[in-house]
Amino acid sequence: METSRRTVIAAAAAAGVAAATAGTAHASGAGGRKPVKELFGTLADGTKVHRWSLENGGTRLKVLSYGGVVQSLEIPDRRGRYRNVSLGFANIEDYVASSPYFGALIGRYGNRIAKGRFTLDGTAYQLSVNDGENSLHGGAKGFDKRVWDVEGFTSGSDVGLVLHYVSGDGEMGYPGTLRATVTYTLTRDGDWRIDYAATTDKATVVNLTSHVYWNLAGEGSGSIYDHELSIAAARYTPVDSGLIPTGELAKVAGTPFDFRRTKAVGEDIREADQQLLYGQGIDHNWVLDKGITARPEHIATLRDPSSGRTLKIATTEPGLQFYSGNFLDGTLVGSGDHIYRQGDALCLETQHFPDSPNQPSFPSTVLRPGETYRTTTVHSFSA
Repeated sequence: METSRRTVIAAAAAAGVAAATAGTAHASGAGGRKPVKELFGTLADGTKVHRWSLENGGTRLKVLSYGGVVQSLEIPDRRGRYRNVSLGFANIEDYVASSPYFGALIGRYGNRIAKGRFTLDGTAYQLSVNDGENSLHGGAKGFDKRVWDVEGFTSGSDVGLVLHYVSGDGEMGYPGTLRATVTYTLTRDGDWRIDYAATTDKATVVNLTSHVYWNLAGEGSGSIYDHELSIAAARYTPVDSGLIPTGELAKVAGTPFDFRRTKAVGEDIREADQQLLYGQGIDHNWVLDKGITARPEHIATLRDPSSGRTLKIATTEPGLQFYSGNFLDGTLVGSGDHIYRQGDALCLETQHFPDSPNQPSFPSTVLRPGETYRTTTVHSFSA
């Protein structure tokens, strides 16, 4: 790796760790173990894919250089028993052939862009279309299908990884060379923090996120409809039949999308609501009450009553995409040798809103030369 790349990665690690330290009140205890790297598999073109193992504060995390994928995330239940709570595969071949973004870093643009088109500064761009007539999660070969440069680090009581990828001008139709750096940090409290950063040499749009499929009872254990969820949002963005936002910011009150009070994920998911019919369940963006913030603020809590495992999410982002695993159809076999069926996991993707490049009233996703894209999301675990 060239010296300039090392400098970028070292600086990103330092920034991520400093931010994590500033935003997290640490309990007493020893620091995490040094990250461990091993060969996970080899792509058809001969590119090696490595897996990095991290452990700190009671959380165990395994990450692939392919797509920045979280291959497993293990946390204990109320009796101290560990389970992997993230859906994934046991081998690289399945990730390449059939992964529905299991655990992946998503870019350049998380979620959908209508017809894969947008206009920026008077120039029209046509993106890779891979979801009917729309572009989803960066196109046919988004960041989830790229091999990232990865380096491990330890700093004080924290342990983590810095992932780096350069997306060339025109890749998947997006303008500008985008240099993306994502820092995964496990704190001494066992929090998993993600710091995203990116720069560009030409005006572009960017919306990075993580696509972990959560089942707090354990990967392959069955439905998440009895999981209890709360979301700090009084509005959401309704969609059309192609799951593209209409532009409306609708109230959740009186709809199945009201999670302001804690309720079971499956409580209203079978209601005869047109929005649920469009998504075959929930696949919508919530407009977070807090909006964009300088520091991560708590926006959602997910709990599995059977195990006691609880996930709390804080973010700087203005939106949260809640997807209830509607398109898991029994054709995939996961890392624990279980078949994944509809509703066997859910995703909580912190983000800017879908189709923002075509929705002037939504928060902007435009990044210009000289600016740095920065967002942070923190996942905290307990039982």
